[in-house]
Amino acid sequence: MMLGRYFPILEWGRTYNRSVLTNDMMAAVIVTIMLIPQSLAYALLAGLPPVVGLYASILPLVAYAIFGTSRTLAVGPVAVVSLMTASAAGAVAAQGSAEYLEAAITLAAISGVMLAILGFLRLGFLANLLSHPVISGFITASGILIATSQLKHVLGIKAGGDNWPAMLGSLASNIADINIWTLMVGVPVTLFLFWVRKGAKPALMALGLKSRAADMTAKAGPVVAVALTIIAVMVFGLEAKGVNIVGAIPQGLPPFALPSTDMSLIEKLWVPALLISIIGFVESVSVAQTLAAKRRQRIAPDQELIGLGASNIASAFSGGYPVTGGFARSVVNFDAGAETPAAGAYTAVGIALASLFLTPLLFNLPIATLAATIIVAVLSLVDLKTPGQLWRYSKADFAAHVATIGITLLAGVEMGVIAGVGVGLLLYLWRASRPHAAIVGRVPETEHFRNVERHSVFTVPHVLSIRIDESLTYLNARWLEEYVLERVAERPQLRHVILMCSAVNEIDASGLESLEAINHRLGDGGIGLHLSEVKGPVTDRLKRTHFLEELNGNLYLSQDRAFADLMKDTGEPAPPVDHYLARGMI
Repeated sequence: MMLGRYFPILEWGRTYNRSVLTNDMMAAVIVTIMLIPQSLAYALLAGLPPVVGLYASILPLVAYAIFGTSRTLAVGPVAVVSLMTASAAGAVAAQGSAEYLEAAITLAAISGVMLAILGFLRLGFLANLLSHPVISGFITASGILIATSQLKHVLGIKAGGDNWPAMLGSLASNIADINIWTLMVGVPVTLFLFWVRKGAKPALMALGLKSRAADMTAKAGPVVAVALTIIAVMVFGLEAKGVNIVGAIPQGLPPFALPSTDMSLIEKLWVPALLISIIGFVESVSVAQTLAAKRRQRIAPDQELIGLGASNIASAFSGGYPVTGGFARSVVNFDAGAETPAAGAYTAVGIALASLFLTPLLFNLPIATLAATIIVAVLSLVDLKTPGQLWRYSKADFAAHVATIGITLLAGVEMGVIAGVGVGLLLYLWRASRPHAAIVGRVPETEHFRNVERHSVFTVPHVLSIRIDESLTYLNARWLEEYVLERVAERPQLRHVILMCSAVNEIDASGLESLEAINHRLGDGGIGLHLSEVKGPVTDRLKRTHFLEELNGNLYLSQDRAFADLMKDTGEPAPPVDHYLARGMI
């Protein structure tokens, strides 16, 4: 059982048969066709030789097939992680140098080790530090940065920049140097790939193909673009006219590589590696859980950390760079009928064959084609609807979302992630320090109590019922104390305060101290403090203190019982807590 937990292949491998093999092989062929141009393009985005993208798409897939728990997740280079790799490696070495490639390989190794350690320690929950608005904002900003960074290849000009304003400024200053022949390749390919995403399937269905066949055929659109532009370069001699091409790609299987052990380099890379690990894990596990739910399967997030860690370590030792689960290719893998992670291993075989035999055919592939592939892929990540939706739903989440977008665009991807986490935590602390509480009254002819500002309810002037909708902790204890005393000061006829604790899951030491202060302050004013609907575990903890003995009111099992008792108060002192314990009221 223990071995099966760390090696999921032992679980699904027991039921592997010819039918599953056929489905996995079919899915692998389709994903391989899609992954070849993607791998080349994402390596270009990472500032690495295109062949490194192929290297990162072989052994990592095999490693995930052994250690991963998702049946359909397709691991490999992805746009956001490629951009983060370029940012991290570019900070320590010049792009195109041997040191740059070494930094990318080392980045994969550090990320892999971090992910594996987090998995063994079962710390997958740490990914929850990144809220959905932060992740959405980061991915949107990254998509804009990536698309902008690739425009230079489509236009055939030189441009740079580490942030969006710098990129736009560099493009604007070099716009006069546009190469018309490169533009004539890049723009049509971009438009074609955009059309393929939406229009190819309906067109193929109109020609008689069934829905699934049309969909799978449309996924091969990038391969068609690659083939046509290679032919165009050869026929029209576009290289001589200034169109940049991929050139010679080393032929063969991935080489054995060793990450750097230079501690000064590791010190510079560990923070970017940690950010890449977290972003990659969140993106990967989100895709995996979504696809697993469609088949009523499940994944183990902690084991996913180990699977992704093994994939990144495998990538490092085979000359690749950081990888994670990709959304687009995972959906294609799912739709193509993949049933087990073995489909990923078969895809790795397909990529390996391409590295052995197809790379010479890619010599004349225009860089503009790869750039167009990236632009079309990442613009689908840009979500312009979410800001408006968040503004209407939660101003705090909107602030976190917009802050993440703005800081990522202006200061780069690493600062964007850090700022997003920071803003998210600050907003969480702010919300936790000001919990929701409501004055409630009884809904006529029922035992239910609702907010007096939302419902027509029955109240009496000498009883104040306050529902607390949050646990009482050091973050909000002082706020509760002030809130209760302010409400009491507004009601001169008040004799009893009931704190309705149905939503209180915990009372920490600071919360207890505030309850004691409220109790003493109300007692000094001749007002009874009562608690209702306190949960069992919370009551157990209170019984280990002197609070219940000192409570000048009572503890009630239900809010209705408390209100009914205190509503009839004639001004006599309330019975002690023992009175209610004896009658089974608490």
